[in-house]
Amino acid sequence: MNKWMFAALAAFLLVAPLTAMATEQPRYDALVEDGPFELRQYAPTIVAEVTIEGQRDTALNRGFRSLAGYIFGGNHPAQRIAMTAPVEQGAAGSEKIAMTSPVSAQADQSTWRVRFTMPSAHTMSTLPTPDDPQVRLIEVPARRVAVVRFSGIRTDALLAERTEALREFIRARGLEPIGGPVYAFYDPPWTLPFLRRNEVQWVVAAR
Repeated sequence: MNKWMFAALAAFLLVAPLTAMATEQPRYDALVEDGPFELRQYAPTIVAEVTIEGQRDTALNRGFRSLAGYIFGGNHPAQRIAMTAPVEQGAAGSEKIAMTSPVSAQADQSTWRVRFTMPSAHTMSTLPTPDDPQVRLIEVPARRVAVVRFSGIRTDALLAERTEALREFIRARGLEPIGGPVYAFYDPPWTLPFLRRNEVQWVVAAR
């Protein structure tokens, strides 16, 4: 990523907490609300995705840089794309993580998918072609998602704790999970911990 991309990205991140209402997020309807837990119905989306090997934090940072390069002009024809929230991270091959697997099964992964949702005004035909061949554009169909929302520093321990809480919510509601959990981060890392919005999300079968 060149210097102007870094400058533009830094400018966005510095004001992100103040402009959260202006940053587009994926559309959904809340079907169930129970404290920090929700069951949501999401509309179809398009995401830009990379697959990165390494520890979770390292993979998230590398994936973020690659995707930021794409939306800040690392594409043909050097078109800028509006930033959205959240940044999503899930274990590659998470469809193999069973509901009964220990929470550590996700933390032990060494390959991760990192995603940005593309602005809803775009279609596959209007999005520019990534310069980086590792960046893929993927159509994600409508989906039902169980979610737990929380604040704090996104440590592996906290993510594991919230993932286990979401498992219990899914079991208690008699829902059928699909694939594995996904982490969603809405704020830059220097946001005060108690102001951060983090989520663990898990796709479930529609009834």
